[in-house]
Amino acid sequence: MPITRVAVAGLGAIGRVLARKLSAGVPGLTLACAAARDHAKARAWLDAEHIACPLVEPEAFPALADLAVMVLSAGALLPRPELIELAKARGGQIIVPTGALLGLDAVTAAAEGRIHSVRMITRKPPRGLLGAPYLDANHISLEGLNGPKLVFSGTAREAAAGFPANVNVAAALALAGIGPDRTMMEIWADPSVDRNCHTIEVDSDSAHFTLAIENVPSENPRTGRITALSVVAALRKLKTPLRIGT
Repeated sequence: MPITRVAVAGLGAIGRVLARKLSAGVPGLTLACAAARDHAKARAWLDAEHIACPLVEPEAFPALADLAVMVLSAGALLPRPELIELAKARGGQIIVPTGALLGLDAVTAAAEGRIHSVRMITRKPPRGLLGAPYLDANHISLEGLNGPKLVFSGTAREAAAGFPANVNVAAALALAGIGPDRTMMEIWADPSVDRNCHTIEVDSDSAHFTLAIENVPSENPRTGRITALSVVAALRKLKTPLRIGT
């Protein structure tokens, strides 16, 4: 089996899981290099984990790796359609893993027909929403919250811009279905939950379905543990002789 060299950009909550998994061994894949803002901190972590991996600048990825995992918000794609056009022109492919959101297979399948509406409701512990630009811009405080509070209602495009570190799932859902301007979103700060909870309602000419998931937060409360594992699963699919799901 040909070996695919993988570069990882960022060694935060997601990147560290990827580095560990790839270093431990994933058939057909090898950890080629990584990039990090704080080289000293990243080097210390890699050494402590006994992971042999050069730290380079992202510009060096093409020379060292066949595939790059850019550990960032899928929402970054929404205002940058030129990246998709670049991939098309160069014969490349941008892969957005399922991440914290189940059911994207069903949404992409429904999109082959006609989707009438998509609505998503996200409930997060208040600490998982702290620092969101939308909250700061609208002077919304979550301090001392003792009950659920609706902090946003609008389109997925607006949600991705206002909560770039919190609801990347909205961007992935929009890209899989009817786009960021027709995908509707509600975001709740809810002190009664300790997990990141997402509910999706889809109405289409092929099916009407509701999906719900409660994600256990990682060391970064804005990111669910399953997100990094989803990236690993997506990488495995590139090499596995049996691929499950579309």
